[in-house]
Amino acid sequence: MLVKTRFFGEVDIEDEKILTFDNGIMGFEDMKRWTLIYDIEKGSEGPISWFQSLDMAELALPVINPYTVTAVYEPVVEDELLKPLGEFKDEELVTFLTITIPSEDPSKTTANFRAPILINPVNRKGIQVIVNNEDYPIKFSIYESVQKMKAEKNK
Repeated sequence: MLVKTRFFGEVDIEDEKILTFDNGIMGFEDMKRWTLIYDIEKGSEGPISWFQSLDMAELALPVINPYTVTAVYEPVVEDELLKPLGEFKDEELVTFLTITIPSEDPSKTTANFRAPILINPVNRKGIQVIVNNEDYPIKFSIYESVQKMKAEKNK
């Protein structure tokens, strides 16, 4: 499927790369079809990916795997909220966090730890949920966390 995007021009998306969010995501409930676009130069190992809407070409959100910015991320989610994902094993779920990158100072980039995007890679169903972990911030400082992780690694 050839898709027009705001940041990447026309991109050919294979059918098995299309993710379905029956309820959309927060703020974009009508956007049901999404895909992940990785930085080609860094492959799928690059820290930031793009969560691209296939229903609105100009809508792409930067996302990050939480484990690249923190050693521990254990979101608590009610089982009822996970039903749209279908059957899965916990270890199969893929988790992403939306990030905000201020153009004036990228070191102030934050990740939303309270509203992860969860994907069942087997059936390509996804949801965005609000976790019950009240200690998880909406604006988690990525820069500070990565600096702490580097310092601990160098000890």
